[in-house]
Amino acid sequence: MAKHLEVVTHDATPPVWAALRNQAEHAAKAEPALASLLNAVILSHDNLADALTFQLARKLGDQEMRAMTVREFAAAAFDSDPALVAAAEADLMAVFERDPACKGYVQPFLFFKGFLALQTHRVSHWLWSQGRETLAFYLQSRASEVFQVDINPAARIGQGVFIDHGTGIVIGETAVVGDDVSMLHGVTLGGTGAERGDRHPKIGKGVLLGAGAKVLGNITIGEYAKIASGSVVLKPVPPHCTAAGVPARIVNCPTCEEPARTMDHTLADVVYDYVI
Repeated sequence: MAKHLEVVTHDATPPVWAALRNQAEHAAKAEPALASLLNAVILSHDNLADALTFQLARKLGDQEMRAMTVREFAAAAFDSDPALVAAAEADLMAVFERDPACKGYVQPFLFFKGFLALQTHRVSHWLWSQGRETLAFYLQSRASEVFQVDINPAARIGQGVFIDHGTGIVIGETAVVGDDVSMLHGVTLGGTGAERGDRHPKIGKGVLLGAGAKVLGNITIGEYAKIASGSVVLKPVPPHCTAAGVPARIVNCPTCEEPARTMDHTLADVVYDYVI
């Protein structure tokens, strides 16, 4: 018997959206008190972009800028650049894959401020690229107030990025964050002085930035490197290496193959020269 082959097109509903809706339906049945919220934010929409514009508007709208206005320019960003929606999808997948506390897509979409702050930045960066800098900075300010994550609108961030917890993260104007990066709370990608121009770090693909890590200056953190929690990094770090300490030094090369995916925060045994 011939097997039916389904034709998959680029405009087909993404698997993440189907899974998100399915999980929302189950959550609404399990928690009737949240059914109205789940319906308004997820189930009443036809695609991920529409649901995300509603969620961002719900979170960011205030007395000065009503939720409907926020939704309008978020929708304009998604319509103009579909890559923003693809990035949001990849970010959702990254949270689910790397956060053992995450039970599905509903949790980060509704409640995880790292994910929501990142999607807000993607819209503000689009506004900044369109020359609408004042509105972009307004959105940055609202995200900082609501999510405690401060990302300059000019900063460039790849997709599949996981911001865990989010509180206290600061990313400067000329910073670049590659695809598949993971960072925890308290990370700073900052400058080292008052000079203007290109002055912030360049974070390679697959890098893991531990809690409280400070990476300062126009330096490069190579692909799949690991920055240990609490470290202060002032010099470049080669790919596949681990930097730790204040100031940071290289403590082992190579590190694990994909630290941002495994979320492996441990250091090589040789680093521990004392006994607890």
